Amino acid sequence: MNVNPNVSRRTFLSWYMAGLMTATLVAGLAPILVYIWPPPAKGQKKADVAVTLDKAISAIQEGDAVRFDSPSSAAFVMQDGGGDNAAGDIAYAGYLVRYSGKTTAFAVNCSHLGCSVNFTKDKQRFDCPCHGSEFHLDGSVLRGPAAAPLSHLKYKETGTQQIAVDGFTFGGA
Repeated sequence: MNVNPNVSRRTFLSWYMAGLMTATLVAGLAPILVYIWPPPAKGQKKADVAVTLDKAISAIQEGDAVRFDSPSSAAFVMQDGGGDNAAGDIAYAGYLVRYSGKTTAFAVNCSHLGCSVNFTKDKQRFDCPCHGSEFHLDGSVLRGPAAAPLSHLKYKETGTQQIAVDGFTFGGA
């Protein structure tokens, strides 16, 4: 080991004080970090949540939507958000929508205050029963008080009537 015997007292004291201040800072911040980045709930695991739809994905007509619910031991993760919703928030239901030739999944949560939106087939839109917000089939706001669009859910088709949605499982399920 190569030790420099010519370290001055001033250098040693500055290293000592820097180490002491770093240790104090770490000791003060460590308990706060669990509030900034909380650990996952016990038994919670990030996983694809399997969902069976009421009809085949190919049978969803242009301008139509199919509602799906999460199993009781799981939840879906919102990919984006605005208003009351944020990326990473959870939803317990969603809609698979065919619009402009694309199939998209939205969380059921209204971006105003989180109420569950309903699909109105004859008007081809989503309506919030709590405060009257209306959304286009692409998720954008048609009429407020909601100011942000519906949140997307990430999914992949796993069968003719099955999808796997990005989410969490609880309790080891």
